[in-house]
Amino acid sequence: MTEFLDDLARSVGFLGRLPVPSRFFVGHDGSLSRAVRAFPSAGLVIATPPALLLALLLHLDADPLLSSLVALAVLTVLTGALHEDGLADAADGFGGGRDREHILSIMKDSRNGSYGVIALILSFALRAAALSALAGPAASLPAFALVASAALSRALMVGHWHALPAARSNGVAAGAGRPASAARNVALGSAALAGLMLLWPVAGFLPFIFAGGLSAVAAMGVTRLAARRIGGHTGDTIGATQQACEIVFLVSLALAA
Repeated sequence: MTEFLDDLARSVGFLGRLPVPSRFFVGHDGSLSRAVRAFPSAGLVIATPPALLLALLLHLDADPLLSSLVALAVLTVLTGALHEDGLADAADGFGGGRDREHILSIMKDSRNGSYGVIALILSFALRAAALSALAGPAASLPAFALVASAALSRALMVGHWHALPAARSNGVAAGAGRPASAARNVALGSAALAGLMLLWPVAGFLPFIFAGGLSAVAAMGVTRLAARRIGGHTGDTIGATQQACEIVFLVSLALAA
């Protein structure tokens, strides 16, 4: 349990901007091969404040779409737009790159192009619309869905990371190490359990399975694209996987609930 709490603290520090005591990083080599097992739990921690805010705003009869956008804005601040940055860079790279080296060069460029900007607009629009739609079946459902999607998408992100070798040897993802198989399994299992416990009482079993299954398909799609175009993963494809899975999960849940 102590080791898992250490991994959780490092995961929160890696995936977000919440303050984490420095003692968790003293003497640590920066490897996340084992710590990724706590990524879904870190997602729960990071997404809980915006989810509570969303629930409060809806309880006060605020407009669902406005409330959803406010919650996503807070979530983005807490993550430092880490995954959104990956989505934008990956969209630019895969959308405009001619070959492997050109794609990697584009993804390394800090400037955003048309593909990246459009991807970000669609990401926020689809997630906000889905959360707003979920406010109809039950007022508490959007908050639970936001937290569940944060956990599941980060587990599927670990699955993408584990499935492919690093596309470049000097990237952030390569330096953090490839996830161990046992850590990936813990991440996937804990995220599925957390999502089921959160959503079954308010949305039902089948909508959760439908949304979770389509999210897994989205993760496999990004993984196959990265394998075919650049032969591996990068930090940007990992972030893009998280975003794709979160978007698909929320939209699918809104359609099914």
